[in-house]
Amino acid sequence: MTGFDSFLVVDWSASAAPAPARPSKDAIWLGLVQGGTPQDPLYCRTRTEAEARIADIIAGERAAGRRLLVGFDFPFGYPIGTARRITGSDDPLALWDWLEARITDSDTGANNRFDVAEAMNARFDDPGPFWGKTHADRWPGIPYRKAGIDYTEIAEKRACDVAAKAASSCFQLCFPPTVGSQMLMGLPMLSRLRRQHGARAWPFDDWQDAPTVLAEIWPGLIESAVTSALGAGAPIRDAVQVTLLARALSRLPAADLNAMMTDLPQAAQQEAWILGTGHESTLNDLAGDDAPPAPPPLRDDCFAMPAGVDWTPVDDALATLRAGLHPVVRPAHCNVPDACGRILSAPAIARRANPPTPNSAVDGYGFAHDSLPPGDPVLPLVSGRAAAGVPYDGTVPPGHAIRILTGAAVPAGVDTVILEEDTRTGAGQLAFRAGIKRGANTRKAGEDVDAGAELLPKGRVLTPADLALLAATGLGVVEVFERLRVAVISTGDELIEAGGAANPGQIYDANRPMLLAQIRAWGLEAVDMGRIPDDRAALRAALDDAASRADVILTSGGASAGDEDHVSALLSEAGAMQQWRIALKPGRPLALGLWQGAPVFGLPGNPVAALVCTLIFARPALGLLAGAGWQEPQVFHVPAAFEKSKKPGRREYLRARIRDGRAEVFASEGSGRISGLSWAEGLVELPDAAATIQAGDPVRYYPFGSFAF
Repeated sequence: MTGFDSFLVVDWSASAAPAPARPSKDAIWLGLVQGGTPQDPLYCRTRTEAEARIADIIAGERAAGRRLLVGFDFPFGYPIGTARRITGSDDPLALWDWLEARITDSDTGANNRFDVAEAMNARFDDPGPFWGKTHADRWPGIPYRKAGIDYTEIAEKRACDVAAKAASSCFQLCFPPTVGSQMLMGLPMLSRLRRQHGARAWPFDDWQDAPTVLAEIWPGLIESAVTSALGAGAPIRDAVQVTLLARALSRLPAADLNAMMTDLPQAAQQEAWILGTGHESTLNDLAGDDAPPAPPPLRDDCFAMPAGVDWTPVDDALATLRAGLHPVVRPAHCNVPDACGRILSAPAIARRANPPTPNSAVDGYGFAHDSLPPGDPVLPLVSGRAAAGVPYDGTVPPGHAIRILTGAAVPAGVDTVILEEDTRTGAGQLAFRAGIKRGANTRKAGEDVDAGAELLPKGRVLTPADLALLAATGLGVVEVFERLRVAVISTGDELIEAGGAANPGQIYDANRPMLLAQIRAWGLEAVDMGRIPDDRAALRAALDDAASRADVILTSGGASAGDEDHVSALLSEAGAMQQWRIALKPGRPLALGLWQGAPVFGLPGNPVAALVCTLIFARPALGLLAGAGWQEPQVFHVPAAFEKSKKPGRREYLRARIRDGRAEVFASEGSGRISGLSWAEGLVELPDAAATIQAGDPVRYYPFGSFAF
């Protein structure tokens, strides 16, 4: 299942009376981002009305084929031990059902939550753990204050409450801040949503493939964003909270959200967990008005070939990749000194001109050309000088000259500079030969770059020289794409780690270090997922982990259609797999698909074929996914230093290098000869059609460096 398409955030209430007809605080508010589009917040006066609206939204999103995450602002579970005391089971969902069978509610808001809480307290030997009530003389089994309650057997707060620094305990039923009563009135509703509408509860249920997932959230995680919005004049805090939190969740990359939902402590299986705990800064940034939206997910058919295609020509395969992919990373900000290798997410615009003012190109003397006397000039020198960073504070009178150094701003009254070596000075005067041209040895303001000019386009991979240009024009921060995260998985029972003792039939894993190094060389973030045996369950778990940690997954091995080709089998099970039979040598099988929204490139297991497929197919695709656009490698036409005759039908790539201006190829074309990869400095490309190459014939040569970002 891919990431979520829609996000609903619910601010719940335990009020004993309907909220006012006019939208107000302390009511029930729903914030919705539907299919990527934010909706106006919904106001509900009663829990009955809110539950009906939530059910309608769930049904509507399911009918539209959109996956929905529903967040509620009350705890989904109690501290460990509570459920067993009350139901006899550690299953928190059993307590949901127990509460649903006992809690009564009405359209007017009247309910029996204190009666039920008193019955729950009766399951414990000591007073509590529930406390707080509206009337000190009612429900004697509920202490009015917390004083005297012993939280030794059952903790007062859950692990996530402590981690999120939540102020209230789920045992507190009255007196702000409180969530205890909200919880008693909310958990029965969640039980009904599970039973009646097929929703699944995170993290208790098997939720990964569910079309509707219920999750616990807490608006306090985005307090700074909410405070900022309220300061801008937003009217109702509750409406702002649900709107901003739904927006923040919708802008999270699917892999990041999946990581938040899977990387949990053991206690979460009984106590639940507040989604986003530990990621407050990220959520606040994404909730802001200036936060960029998450890129749209890739389509499940982004790798689909036209019907009837069997053997796919290389150019057709590349065209399919180019048409089906788009950037999957979010824009970010980066300090210019740290930006080398980063990809611009927006054009870089000069903040000021370079040079910012007219300045001297040499050490010498400046004057106004129109004020020069006839013949060889002799000009009086003004006191002072102009130096770089120390401009002359004044105007040079006509017929006078001033000492000026390289890079210094040209003072007022000066338009020409003469080189020091072409002058004589003495007695406060300057002498030189006639004939100097107006404007000599000066640079005009903006003659390199004007203020406001576009320096570099969106998609540019920044070089060291680019950083100099950005800095010179006043830019300290640039807008870039976040680094594309690429996970690498090697598959096969036969693989062992390099350096270990190999048994008969075992080989060292050569692909993983090669691919990880290549990814890093391209300036991307490499995520090493290790070696996975030929075990489908283990590979499924590795793919799940990789999709939660990375934007793209590269696997090697298992991409064909044999009994142990688990990569292609699992992608087929996921319903988003294309088995490409590329008319290519080396590297015919290429499995492509989506795993939980992350594109997967199933490369051949042979190292030579794996590298060739990475360079020819994965490299341009990764550039597109990373925001750099589709980039063709630079090709050179050079004479061949070899002879070869090839049959029609497949494009061939030969390991090659340039010597004495000619392309020589590796002695063996065997795809198992890894030494040829180290020997080579590039690839010679032979066409799809039949070809006979004689020494001296022009061939297409791609240096490995031309595949760089």
